[in-house]
Amino acid sequence: MKQQLLASMSTLAVAAAVAIVAASPAAAQTKTTPAAVKTTAKSAIPRTADGHPDLSGVFSNATTVPMARPANLGAKEFYANEAEMEAARRPAGGGRGGAAAADPGVHYDNSHFGLGAAFNAKAASLRTSVITGPEGKIPPVKPEAQKRAADRRAYNALHQWDGPETRPLAERCITWGSEGPPMLSPGYNSNLEITQGIGYVAINQEMIHDVRIIPTDNSPHLPSNVRQWFGDARGHWEGDTLVVETTNFTDRTSIQNTPTSAKLKVTERFTRQDANTVVYQFTVDDPDTWEKPWSGEVSMAKIDSPIYEYACNEGNYGMANNLGAARAAEKK
Repeated sequence: MKQQLLASMSTLAVAAAVAIVAASPAAAQTKTTPAAVKTTAKSAIPRTADGHPDLSGVFSNATTVPMARPANLGAKEFYANEAEMEAARRPAGGGRGGAAAADPGVHYDNSHFGLGAAFNAKAASLRTSVITGPEGKIPPVKPEAQKRAADRRAYNALHQWDGPETRPLAERCITWGSEGPPMLSPGYNSNLEITQGIGYVAINQEMIHDVRIIPTDNSPHLPSNVRQWFGDARGHWEGDTLVVETTNFTDRTSIQNTPTSAKLKVTERFTRQDANTVVYQFTVDDPDTWEKPWSGEVSMAKIDSPIYEYACNEGNYGMANNLGAARAAEKK
């Protein structure tokens, strides 16, 4: 689906969006320093004319860190060094693991499409899991949320072929589950572009090509009756960290394949650790879905590459084929 010849169009679109909405100056910002992220000397952090860290650039959030911590590691949040990490991830009996190791006859060479692991830049990390904290996993889902998910599955099973409106959001080229917030690596096309202006930050994600435009002046959220696919994001600076709070999600939102409620709130923290790294932290809080809030952290590596257009609708043969096959089956 990528159309590489149109790469520059996405970059220009983001820059234009920020230029249009960045006319008003940012309000006064709180000056506190988050303890969770250690930064290098200020001279190593690029800054904008107003003194804030410059988050601009194209970054990869690809990672080999698993979402949940392996049970045998207990409360261990970090490996001592790379050797320990590699030893822990090496499958029993040697080899590299994966489908090819289990069956030598199976071979998927994604390098033809630029999707192999070697093509994904990754920031160094000794984390044992994306999910932070001593448990290292997403908390249990509440019974009412389990019922909500079961009801949705039952409805989808009966109506999945009714029409475009009942097909999955990704198949409809509306959203991809990893786009968030929280923003997580989709496995490929794990790239995003941050464009920063006075009072605004825009984030263009390569997967499905969506752009989030975030005011950074701590302005109030939209009215509660206004719901959006990516919620309503409002940001402010705490020292050198951009803090973004997102509410007003739709009732179709899911995180990690779990349908969420109208009470969902996601808080993100963007910290420019050095010239080549942005530390991305997030907290998911939905009291009607999980037993308690949960948090995670991913380091994003700056890359020397444009964002390519993800031409989803132009190549979306699956929609027509799936629904066409369903209509043909009904005629039998």
